[in-house]
Amino acid sequence: MNSKMETRAFLWLLLLVSMAFLWVLKPFFGPIFWACAVAIIFYPLHQRLLKRFHNRVNLASLATLLICLVIVILPVIFIVTSVVAEGVSLYEKMDGGDIKPDQFIEKIHSNFPIIQNTLDRFGISLEALKSHATDAAMASGKFLAQHTFDIGQNAFRFVLNVCLMVYLTFFMLRDGQRLLELLIQALPIGDERERLLFRKFAEVTRATVKGNIVVAAVQGTLGGIIFWLLGIPAALLWGVIMAFASLIPAVGAAIIWAPAALYLIATGDVVQGVTLIAFGAGVIGLVDNLLRPVLVGRDTKLPDYIVLLSTLGGIALFGINGFVIGPLIAALFVVFWGIFVREFNPSGHSDSSELASSDSGAP
Repeated sequence: MNSKMETRAFLWLLLLVSMAFLWVLKPFFGPIFWACAVAIIFYPLHQRLLKRFHNRVNLASLATLLICLVIVILPVIFIVTSVVAEGVSLYEKMDGGDIKPDQFIEKIHSNFPIIQNTLDRFGISLEALKSHATDAAMASGKFLAQHTFDIGQNAFRFVLNVCLMVYLTFFMLRDGQRLLELLIQALPIGDERERLLFRKFAEVTRATVKGNIVVAAVQGTLGGIIFWLLGIPAALLWGVIMAFASLIPAVGAAIIWAPAALYLIATGDVVQGVTLIAFGAGVIGLVDNLLRPVLVGRDTKLPDYIVLLSTLGGIALFGINGFVIGPLIAALFVVFWGIFVREFNPSGHSDSSELASSDSGAP
């Protein structure tokens, strides 16, 4: 009797201490999550470097980290700095009257009457729409211009988080396999199931991060280049916005380049507008249609509609981190139910075994 009480008390204390520890780590969720993701993505490179450096783990981990810094982190910091500068410049042009958002809406309205009919059907006033667009544009630009110091503070916090992520990534690369084995020993759901779940975690993380980032980078770069060639102001800023918009499946970068094309046509630049439409639909859109299913859907073993819903839901709940967390939760959901059907409902084994299996290597 005492033994059972002691075991039960110990388990409750273990749960309490674990929850308290997770609560302490909550402010650092972002850096910890991305340290794990980066370590998973660069793990194959780390393994190759480990062989090259004759199993000198610290040296291989440091070399992997330096490569990650050069090809990922430093370019991101440069882009963020450039985007802030272009955003301030764009506000100054709006404040000086060089760019007028209400004229944008007015010209589209006068050249595309069907838009007015649609607005009337939903009871939306054009004047109110122009007023809101102008206020929103000016408020955003004013915030960006007047809160440069705050942005600097946020950038400083961002740099601190990046430094913490880099620090943790080194140890994830160096000790990741050992930590994985410790988790497998500690979790009480069976070693085979745990290895399957960790493999799926690594597979989905690698696929969603690499896939979405590749698609976003390609679409943002192409969008920024075509905007620059067509003489549209703040091409780098719009390219970055298109890169973020591309994380939203089915809509993507079209939410940026389509209104810009309509505006060019409405202002008489028909050739430029048609060029932007053709490039957006035929090149930028094609990148999404070709690369996303190959890099994300195929590797995660999830249907396209599940990838779409889980990505949108993840972004809504977790912000920018959600484009990885959403599909990850969906994939683990499928794996857990596949294991359940396979082990607790043997008659359904043949239909579900593929959902609960993975041939990918270690994370």
